Amino acid sequence: MNNIQSIYFIGIGGIGMSNLARYFMSKGKTVAGYDRTETSLTKELVKEGAIIHYTDDVKLIPDFCKDNKSTLVIYTPAVPSGNEEVKFFRDNGFTIQKRAQVLGTITKSSKALCCAGTHGKTTTSSMLAHILKQSHLDCNAFLGGILKNYNSNLILSDTSEFTVIEADEYDRSFHWLHPYMALITSVDPDHLDIYGTEEEYLKSFEHFTSFIQPGGALVMKHNIKLSPKVSDNVRVYTYSIKRGDFHAKNVRIRNGEIHFDLVTPKGIIDNIQLGVPVKINIENGIGSMALAWLNGVTDDELRHAMATFQGAKRRFDFILKTDKIAMIDDYAHHPEELAASITSVKELYPDKKLTGVFQPHLYSRTRDFAPEFAQSLSLLDELILLDIYPAREKPIEGVTSKIIFDKVTCPKTLCNKEELLPLLEKKNDIEVLLTVGAGDIDRLLEPIKQILEKKL
Repeated sequence: MNNIQSIYFIGIGGIGMSNLARYFMSKGKTVAGYDRTETSLTKELVKEGAIIHYTDDVKLIPDFCKDNKSTLVIYTPAVPSGNEEVKFFRDNGFTIQKRAQVLGTITKSSKALCCAGTHGKTTTSSMLAHILKQSHLDCNAFLGGILKNYNSNLILSDTSEFTVIEADEYDRSFHWLHPYMALITSVDPDHLDIYGTEEEYLKSFEHFTSFIQPGGALVMKHNIKLSPKVSDNVRVYTYSIKRGDFHAKNVRIRNGEIHFDLVTPKGIIDNIQLGVPVKINIENGIGSMALAWLNGVTDDELRHAMATFQGAKRRFDFILKTDKIAMIDDYAHHPEELAASITSVKELYPDKKLTGVFQPHLYSRTRDFAPEFAQSLSLLDELILLDIYPAREKPIEGVTSKIIFDKVTCPKTLCNKEELLPLLEKKNDIEVLLTVGAGDIDRLLEPIKQILEKKL
């Protein structure tokens, strides 16, 4: 890295890529990159000093990134294989690495605390980072969401030996990491376009546990379908709301607040308050506090951090909150996540109608889990279903949102993004609106909010 002067990112606007871009800019490196579309995140990176363009064109690569001895190229596996810029760098002898590969190098010499799982990893890693940052331990963190407390997906420290990482299982990326300790929240099958079968997906997580360093620990959700392959001197703990080495006791939900006591292997830490008071965050909080506790965070530091945690954007994010209308946005894009998100909202607003707007993410995921998606979405009081967001994929014949839509049992409407805003303008029965999906639905949040505010 001492010889590297510039870093070029292919897919720089991704949430995981952008924190690396910020990291290298903080180290005085020159950063440039390509992404398919301009977003609020890429605009922020440009303000911070990055040079970014939005057309796959080798001529637009800055000259300072065309020296293969002084430039490192980082790419995301989500970039199509036919990308011209990737081809240019490969043909001209550049060092090209995946994001996770670079993260593995950066964190090799630190105590890496890696949060993995089909879902919950962004929230748990964000909570863990906030706990450590507010404690005497401090930390660095590379996260998959923008933390509201810091308005960033990157946290830096000049003194801490700890680095918190959201460990992504897509394309087996997390196998590049070197965890000192790891948290696994869930192993519900996903990314079957990569893994093919549930068995291979589980094997990937089991292999991930084998990388945990001697003297470290694994904290895994109680009762998940996983047989860890840790070395002999790695401790294994379990957690959940009601069972495990770490669990909750005396849960109190009232007046829009959630309090509980945390049971640890050595006693009880009483009166934990959730800064983001939704039931799903009790379990997320237990997992993150378990890792923090194992590394020496004190009881008072845990209490303070959990109460002041503001959450990550797009993770159960309140966009509008009034007595008449509430709007919540969530990144949920897997059937289990959807069910958890919808159930949490219904527990918060048991007497109000819940309308959901869902944008499916990926043709392959829609094909593989259409019945499960329909079952989860049927928990809504009303569904508005959008077209599939393709992300990295080309269309699959016969796979559209309709294969979910036809199986949904609650009142429902099928529309595209262009039809959504006019549809919402006409509706006069919105009490709680939940927008969900991992695509570009977040670009519609502000106009949707404006429509709802007019109804107040």
